Amino acid sequence: MYGVVPAAGEGTRLRPRTASKPKGLVEVAGRPLLTHCFETLRALGVERLVVVVGYRGDDIVAHYGDRFADVPLTYVRQDERTGLADALRTVEPHVDGDFVSMNGDNVCRANLAAVVDRHRDCRADATLLVDRVSREAAANTGVLAFDDAGRVTGLVEKPAEPPSTTVPRGFFAFSPRVFEACRAIDPAPTGEYELTAAVDWLVSRGGRVETVPLDGWCVNVNTEADRRRAAALLRDG
Repeated sequence: MYGVVPAAGEGTRLRPRTASKPKGLVEVAGRPLLTHCFETLRALGVERLVVVVGYRGDDIVAHYGDRFADVPLTYVRQDERTGLADALRTVEPHVDGDFVSMNGDNVCRANLAAVVDRHRDCRADATLLVDRVSREAAANTGVLAFDDAGRVTGLVEKPAEPPSTTVPRGFFAFSPRVFEACRAIDPAPTGEYELTAAVDWLVSRGGRVETVPLDGWCVNVNTEADRRRAAALLRDG
């Protein structure tokens, strides 16, 4: 199984730490963010990691080389850094078959294996780890819409009126069809190719999209407060 790790971002909200190093090398509880991510994916049985680098990407390559423990590493550059769907487009030549994707700034102790199992059992095009948040938080991120039977009917990015309070948590399992979706979508007004738009494209064309509720915790480390929270959760086990 392949594991894709988008790690091209600049991490401006973590300055001054990211002034001299990429976000993926910022330490949480004494180890770089990417080390936490790689260890999590390795424990899931990922046999090859494809890492999307951009800002100070050479630092990441120099730090990890061509392997993490016994897992080979392939690096792909996303120099313009125009969204997560664009990041996935860059890895298509390096991925064979279904794969998992975990944002490189996430620290998780959660039921990620359940996402992989659900994806395989359902032969889904996309399976998302999801969580419930406040309506205020839902209006500031990607949000899922459901029908009365609980089936995913779409995803929308930062809606003024969220159709639910269920949001993705940065871990996904995909079939290769997601690459078609990432190529087909238009950029958002921000200029980014959003992963929510790619998953919504799959839904609108009959693709099977499954969700698995978060059991455990995941912290998307964007700020110093996030970094401290992730470190505290790791210390508490």
